[in-house]
Amino acid sequence: MTIIVDDAGSGDLLFGVVIGVYREETSEFKYDLIDVRFYQELFCEKTYLQEASRVTSQLVAALKVKPDEEIHVCQGCIFDVAVADLQKVYGEERVSRVKVTGEAQRLVEIAYLDEIRNLGYEPLAEREAKRRIFLDLLRYAMVREANFYKFQDTTELLLSRKMLYDKINKSKLRRPIWS
Repeated sequence: MTIIVDDAGSGDLLFGVVIGVYREETSEFKYDLIDVRFYQELFCEKTYLQEASRVTSQLVAALKVKPDEEIHVCQGCIFDVAVADLQKVYGEERVSRVKVTGEAQRLVEIAYLDEIRNLGYEPLAEREAKRRIFLDLLRYAMVREANFYKFQDTTELLLSRKMLYDKINKSKLRRPIWS
C-alpha cells in the first residue's frame, strides 16, 4: 500500500496552500490548509515549512499508516521539513520524494480550486498556463484589494510594493544632466 502527499496553491496569489494525502489502494483522500498568514508577515522566517510538516504529519497519521506502507511525498521544497520529520517517525526506507501525478494530484488540485471558489474567485479553465493564471489572480486581487488583504499571498504584496515604487519614481521629474 502507498500513501501519496501533494500540495496545490503554492505560488498562487490568493489563499494559502492545500496539502492532501491519498491512499491509492482504497482511494481515501484527506486534505488540510496552510493558512495564508504563513505567506505574509511570517514568510521570511519560513514558518510555512514547519506548518507544512505539522499539517502533513497530521494528515498521514489520520490515514492510520500500515506497518508495511510506503509514503511518497511531492518533490516540492514546501515538504523539505515534512519529509525529514516523516522519516524520523516512519523510517527513511518508507518515505521517499516523487513526482506526483494521476489521481492524487487531481484530487489536491480540485480541493484547492474549491477553496478559492469559496472566496468568490472562479479559476481559469486551463490552469496549465501559469503566467495567465498569475495575471488573472493579480487582477482579481487588485480589484478587491481592501477586502482581500487577508487572503493574499506575499507575492502579490511584493508586486504591489514594486508597482507603487515604480509609480513614485516615474512621477518625479528627471532632467538630464546636460540641460
